[in-house]
Amino acid sequence: MKALKYFLSIAFLLSVVVSCKKETYDDLSFLDTAAVPANLNLLFEITQDNTGLVTITPNGEGVSSYEVYYGDATATPAKVQPGKNTRHAYAEGVYTVKLIAYSITGKTTELTKQLTVSFRAPENLDVTTAIDAANNFKLNVSASALYETNFKVYFGDVPNEVPVTFLEGATVSHTYAAVGTYTVRVIAFSGGAATTELTRQITIVDPLLLPITFESATINYTFTNFDGGDVTKINNPQANGINTSAKVGKMVKNAGQTWGGSHITLSSNIDFSANKIFRMKVYSPRVGAKVLLKVENSANGAINFEKEVLTTAANTWEDLVFDYSAVNTANNYNRIVLIFDNGTMGDGSANFTFLFDDIRLVNSLPIDLPLTFESPITYGWFDFDGGNVTVIDNPQPGGINTSAKVSRMIKNAGQPWGGSFLSLSNPIDFSVLHTFKMKVYSPRVGAKVLLKVENLTNGGISYEKEVLTTVANAWEELTFDYSAINTANSYQKIVMIFDNGTPGDGSANFTFYFDDIRLN
Repeated sequence: MKALKYFLSIAFLLSVVVSCKKETYDDLSFLDTAAVPANLNLLFEITQDNTGLVTITPNGEGVSSYEVYYGDATATPAKVQPGKNTRHAYAEGVYTVKLIAYSITGKTTELTKQLTVSFRAPENLDVTTAIDAANNFKLNVSASALYETNFKVYFGDVPNEVPVTFLEGATVSHTYAAVGTYTVRVIAFSGGAATTELTRQITIVDPLLLPITFESATINYTFTNFDGGDVTKINNPQANGINTSAKVGKMVKNAGQTWGGSHITLSSNIDFSANKIFRMKVYSPRVGAKVLLKVENSANGAINFEKEVLTTAANTWEDLVFDYSAVNTANNYNRIVLIFDNGTMGDGSANFTFLFDDIRLVNSLPIDLPLTFESPITYGWFDFDGGNVTVIDNPQPGGINTSAKVSRMIKNAGQPWGGSFLSLSNPIDFSVLHTFKMKVYSPRVGAKVLLKVENLTNGGISYEKEVLTTVANAWEELTFDYSAINTANSYQKIVMIFDNGTPGDGSANFTFYFDDIRLN
């Protein structure tokens, strides 16, 4: 029995071993029948902002993964899973994009598709052109546009011009060499070939404004002549004294009408808001010639204002002053009218030939020679050591001096050299004239009258002459010979001392009147 028992156990174990033997499946033949990727396609989506960014979405059937070759210089393909996409930035151009689709077994299918990347042209191009406020020949240009990358501008004044490149937000400038009308061309560039451009006509002018100096080669100084007046721009034939400029205006008054003259129209209205004093340099053939300076509205000549003054020197430049303080600033004036010797018929001779220059507006009346004390300005005499000068109504109008205003010197107690001085607006011009004239009213004969000139800042630079009065209680004209003065120095002060060396007492015996200080 025991042997049988062992036999049955061994038989059972053998049957178990046989029943637990591993079963293997090595038949892969079904893979041979798996499908390759099919129905491949590529979808391109190009952004519309001129960045060149393209979204590439592949699709197909039986695909486990994709490789996308962009078709540009990028060598490494993009790995894309089914249902996903890849993004790539292109320059403008045409590209062949290649798609390789992989099946689960590694089988592949390829597809190539052409991609065209073209940028849209810039839109809403806006160009700003403006003449520079400080330079009439300088043009400032800026531009803006949608979808632009930069701009180029051609200013239109030279052949084979190289354009200037600039970006939005920047301003580029160009200075023209001459007046004229120029075609300015601005081109807006996108990221590629698409462009938008705008052209604009720019006129460069040199406006005729005050002051009128006749020196500019680009300003039109053309006067309109009427009734015998004739104005031309010429080389300065008398470049000396206070006017050494190269160009001046010449007025020849011919036969015609007694009011014959010329006018010139400015490019804009005259601004009288701050400055109301006209000054003009004049070279006259004679003393006492009348010079009328008039302003008008060019559209309505009835709107005008004028002042007339007399020349005080002959055959030398002098700076005439026209007080326009009463002009109606509510009106517009853009025309200047000049009439010499209004009321007298001209004959075209040298006696009716005048030079003029530097027509300008200033904000105050100058204190310059000749000193007539007639102008409505403050003559700032500075008194020292007992001298006292004031401008008063002429208390002795008669003889050689019937003017309305004179200066009065009262010499009070102080120092023997007591007197007063006056600072002029400009240095005295001794280049041509070297003799001072002055009218004096003295209480006695033999009173000493010292006329001295000094440098404005250095009193050691000076020159003086002293003469004696020859009449009492009457106007006389004294002469001071300055022919030995050093004309290389600058003198801007006039010093007056009466009875130098004798202390005054403020009485009538030390009261003097003087007027019409001038070079002759």
